[in-house]
Amino acid sequence: MTEQAYQNIRFNLSELNHEYGPNVHILSEPFALTQLARLCSAEAVAPEVSNLVRSLYQHMLRVVVNQEFPRATVSLPTRMASLVDGAAYEGEIIAPETRVTTVDIARAGILPSQVCFDELSALMKPEAVRQDHLMMSRVTAEDQKVTGAGIGGMKLAGPVDGRILLFPDPMGATGSSLSTAIQFYKDKAENQPPAKIITLNLIVTPEYVKRLTQDHPDAQIYAFRLDRGKSPTEVLQTSPGTHWDRESGLTENHYIVPGGGGFGEILNNALE
Repeated sequence: MTEQAYQNIRFNLSELNHEYGPNVHILSEPFALTQLARLCSAEAVAPEVSNLVRSLYQHMLRVVVNQEFPRATVSLPTRMASLVDGAAYEGEIIAPETRVTTVDIARAGILPSQVCFDELSALMKPEAVRQDHLMMSRVTAEDQKVTGAGIGGMKLAGPVDGRILLFPDPMGATGSSLSTAIQFYKDKAENQPPAKIITLNLIVTPEYVKRLTQDHPDAQIYAFRLDRGKSPTEVLQTSPGTHWDRESGLTENHYIVPGGGGFGEILNNALE
């Protein structure tokens, strides 16, 4: 039963128009934006916070897999094969042997990375999917401004040469942590670089986008929302990236506006 309709499946990515470049994807997803607005409100507390983060990352991961992962053409018999000769699905699926590493950047990234790991392990061959763990923290100056990021500990599952490398981290503020983490993996590559580097963020700022696109122009950035709430009023009326040098989504202490607070504390119920 050769069916041509599923030989070259098209996936249409829904994203906002902007001037940040082709590797930046600010998704246009009303369902996700509704969930994210609730997640960022003061009324959302445990366990609702974890449930919302889990749902949002399941949603985003499916978008990323549809858009970025390789596919394979297969012929898979169905249960009807015992009754009808040739009863099989013939067409594209996500290539089941795709090698992926998802990186947990503790502590806000613990749950998002676990969601990605579980979903991918169920979708593809589990032995092809791995999870790494990095302990990272902001480095701040006396005025509490972020000056960089440091890696305090790690647990690596193996080399990432030729693998798709995912960084599911909810809040992209300054970009210092993600840039440091990505460079860490580039430096550890032995024979070949990762096949793809993809960040999965719930919220990003113009500062984050600029840092990552400058430091790692090969990385693909996915986010549900761009927050630039510290920008001048007239800039907010323009397409994102049009006046990139005047856009800002950070307070003086580098917290995102409108943002949602410190997700490391919120996800771990460590607000006291």
